[in-house]
Amino acid sequence: MQRIPHDGAFLERAIAAGRGEEPADLVIRNARLFSVIDGSVNETDIAIVGDRIVGTHQRYSGRREVDAGGRHVVPGFIDTHLHVESSLVTPLEFDRCVLPHGVTTAICDPHEIANVLGAEGIGYFLQASEHTVMDLRVNLSSCVPATAFETAGARLEIDDLQPMRDHPAVIGLAEFMNFPGVLARDPAVIAKLAAFQDGHIDGHAPMLSGGDLNGYLAARIRTDHEATTAAEAREKLAKGMTILIREGSVSKDLDALAEILTAETASFVCLCTDDRNPLDIAEEGHLDSMIRRLIAGGARPVDAYRAASWSGANAFGLRDRGLVAPGWRADLVLLDDLADCRVHQVIAGGRLADATAFAARGDVAPVGLDSVHVRTITAEDFRIPAGSANEQPVIGVVPGRIITEHLTRSLPVAGGETGADPAQDVVKVAVVERHGRSGNIGRGFVSGFGLKSGAIASSVGHDSHNICVVGADDQSMATAVNRIAALKGGFVVADGDRVLAELALPLAGLMSLEPFETVRGALEGLRAAARELGCTLPEPFLQVAFLPLPVIPHLKITDMGLFDVDRFALVD
Repeated sequence: MQRIPHDGAFLERAIAAGRGEEPADLVIRNARLFSVIDGSVNETDIAIVGDRIVGTHQRYSGRREVDAGGRHVVPGFIDTHLHVESSLVTPLEFDRCVLPHGVTTAICDPHEIANVLGAEGIGYFLQASEHTVMDLRVNLSSCVPATAFETAGARLEIDDLQPMRDHPAVIGLAEFMNFPGVLARDPAVIAKLAAFQDGHIDGHAPMLSGGDLNGYLAARIRTDHEATTAAEAREKLAKGMTILIREGSVSKDLDALAEILTAETASFVCLCTDDRNPLDIAEEGHLDSMIRRLIAGGARPVDAYRAASWSGANAFGLRDRGLVAPGWRADLVLLDDLADCRVHQVIAGGRLADATAFAARGDVAPVGLDSVHVRTITAEDFRIPAGSANEQPVIGVVPGRIITEHLTRSLPVAGGETGADPAQDVVKVAVVERHGRSGNIGRGFVSGFGLKSGAIASSVGHDSHNICVVGADDQSMATAVNRIAALKGGFVVADGDRVLAELALPLAGLMSLEPFETVRGALEGLRAAARELGCTLPEPFLQVAFLPLPVIPHLKITDMGLFDVDRFALVD
């Protein structure tokens, strides 16, 4: 992000231009300014000097002028919680992909790359934040690894985070997903929380309630994006949390939470995507999609646009943005249609977000291009010996949610092995450790993919990012995992010995080095190949990626085996 010094000379220019004594740097003429304070609309020019709005509600002249043509102007949107890595592209490509949708500020937690590369991964994001046109802000990853029940590529303690705290892009401490560690007063957890008591601490507390929620909040944790029901969100609002309504590629909570966005709560409700890939962005949009759906569902425009801007700025301590008014940061969105949130043009930090602005950015060298370390895998590696119990634990996938069910199913046994049963919609799932540390392979069963044959695999596996593979037969699973290793990370669809579709993600095994348009096309091919195998999930790859996430109820799998999140223990 371009950072303009706000020294005395700047202030003199800003004051003079605001008074109309000299031309502004940029003037948006003939705008219909929509207020997120009271919902009023006023016809006006908007004068900008550097990255700051200096005048509204009157006419101005500028060294450069843009005719809004009577379009509505609203504050730039703030995505209050996301993982750039889940867009599958680099931060600079994410910038180019998302900024045209009106997102002028993105608050990211780079804990995906941090779990692979540690402080080097966060450093890569901090360097990228200095070049993006949007304002890419960073919360320092708080839980690397997320738990002790998985093998990550790195470990970050408070001494690793402190040197990065003063970087201008850093807001505070990222989502504290180890809520059991908070409640148990784990010493390492307490050390991190204590170091950020004077700053922002992001929350992550799925289904936490009652006294446990009170204890969690007593640590001065302020926000939560994991509420999945209105009742859960209302308890958290009542206890002082700011709720981030989430609508990603897998976690889709907007419909369930839309009713909590009212005139009374709008200043304490924000919007976020968490994890959204370029194909969904192309097909649906980003925060613009959430705004249009909220308004279509009955929300007042003033509440939806406030939640998308002012509320996020306040919740995360960004005191310079969220309003279109003199003295505020010049993050603006020009809309062809207010109710439908059709974005016409975006101004970020006083700059038009166009091809010229993107071309002027510097480059950031990729990191972690050799992060996948896996021996050659065979079909035998996925065989599951038959046990004495007739019923087997099975992960139940729910479309549109990362919360899974803890199911049991009677599965076929032959030759001393327990096998998959596609007729019951039960196939195998395995997590193969890929950091070259333990060589573990966790094995189990999953329901909800609809696979009839073949396998799909991903080196994106939250949060430790080992290789997760789901398959109807062992050979297909081995083919998919070995191809991912050859690609140095990625997504693969395989059937027997054949690879049907793939996407290479060589940057830490998480991100492509290609333009987002290329990634979008590859995702279309992957989805089509998965459907050919019988997969019924609309977004199978991110659904696979969340199966190893042992901090989201109820049953998950890591490289150490099946994990019961409710008991916070491995399944015997």
